Amino acid sequence: MSAPRLLLLDVVGLSPRHLGPDTPRLSALAAAGDAAPIRPVLPAVTCPVQATYLTGVSPREHGIVANGWYYRDTCEVRFWQQANTLIQAEQIWTRLKRRRPAAKSANLFWWFNMYSPADLTLTVRPVYFADGRKRPDIYTRPAAWRDELHARLGPFPLFRFWGPAAGIESSRWIAAAAADCLAREAPDFLAVYLPHLDYPLQKFGLGGDAERRALAEIDAVAGALIDRAQQAGYRVVVLSEYGIGPVRRPVHLNRLLRERGWLAVRSASGMEWLDPGASAAFAVADHQVAHVYLQDRSLEGAVRACLEAQPGVAEVLDADGLRRWGLDHPRSGELVAVAEPDAWFTYYYWLDDARAPDFARTVDIHRKPGYDPVELFLDPALRWPRLAVAWRLARARLGFRGLLDVIPLDAGLVRGSHGAPPRRLEDGALLIGSEAGLLDAEARRDGLPPEAVHDVLLRLLEIDGAG
Repeated sequence: MSAPRLLLLDVVGLSPRHLGPDTPRLSALAAAGDAAPIRPVLPAVTCPVQATYLTGVSPREHGIVANGWYYRDTCEVRFWQQANTLIQAEQIWTRLKRRRPAAKSANLFWWFNMYSPADLTLTVRPVYFADGRKRPDIYTRPAAWRDELHARLGPFPLFRFWGPAAGIESSRWIAAAAADCLAREAPDFLAVYLPHLDYPLQKFGLGGDAERRALAEIDAVAGALIDRAQQAGYRVVVLSEYGIGPVRRPVHLNRLLRERGWLAVRSASGMEWLDPGASAAFAVADHQVAHVYLQDRSLEGAVRACLEAQPGVAEVLDADGLRRWGLDHPRSGELVAVAEPDAWFTYYYWLDDARAPDFARTVDIHRKPGYDPVELFLDPALRWPRLAVAWRLARARLGFRGLLDVIPLDAGLVRGSHGAPPRRLEDGALLIGSEAGLLDAEARRDGLPPEAVHDVLLRLLEIDGAG
């Protein structure tokens, strides 16, 4: 009897409440197999959640405390790093290989993808030119796979992956690459990331036509890939990292800290840049959670009291709170602020938009010292926004340097967010398995612990207890 093979689909933003008429393919998988909500990781954002699923331990042990954090040794905030070596715990790829040395694994677009222990890896990796241009590209192992995928599928649609034009096209391309991988490589374990629901739910909120349309689109893409896998004899797990809730209040923690004299900026060319190494306190905002770093621990009580008094802040975790949530790791801030359900945290630190740094009005996920969902919008103040984008791109193609400065500074545009624990399990993350009886009654009722997702995957691969 051959060893089992597993397709793992990360359908970002999918919640138990989404199962129904808008998701017939995913709902059918749940009805034929098993499903349960997943209890939240804190913060409930991509990188910590994925690392928890892949290692079976909390951020305290794997070290991924957010999508980005403050590097104390270089005094820099860095977001969306890709080196797999940042994960400080053993991952499922290694455990599979140890138990089944001939097994092949593939990692398609899960984060910390570069130099992953998986045999085949594929992730987004733009080329950044010296003149400021950015060209869509991918990183693969083996390296030759990049050219093969480009020849068969065309270039990866980077500008449909994130930014104002983000849409289903990027998830379709990733699913096509996964289907190509299934057909040509037949890996024993294939993990695939499909991001589409993230965009309309953050941009337009919940309950409207945009949500229903996005659910139908991702259901069709995921359903077609599931069909291919099951026809090839694969078991299937579909899961999500978090649910997205409606928000109406942006909260500017760094402006608050600056007004109290704790956050420092550096001024040049009429603009201001955060100076974290010179700041007594500053926040690294990541959706509805912010790590607050203190250079002087004697300020902890004052900073905490200041944050707790801010409308939109639900809780400020100190050392005891970090231990309770498994966030007590050296990469974490001394304090962690958690937003109210209808609020989210901006990275904004300037007090006058005329002094905002030039990158603030661009899509620049690596330069900004925090997550910025406003990058999903074109500036409504632009009279002809699409013409403005086309003009700037045309100038770049002709060799003229310039910014694609079409992103607004109005944080009130954002309608959905995540990161804080959801009020109800049905609004949070979800796991669906193709095998009936996969989960016990307690998991279905009370939610599956996020660390236990790893055990479910091991069990389906029949390497339970690989150790």
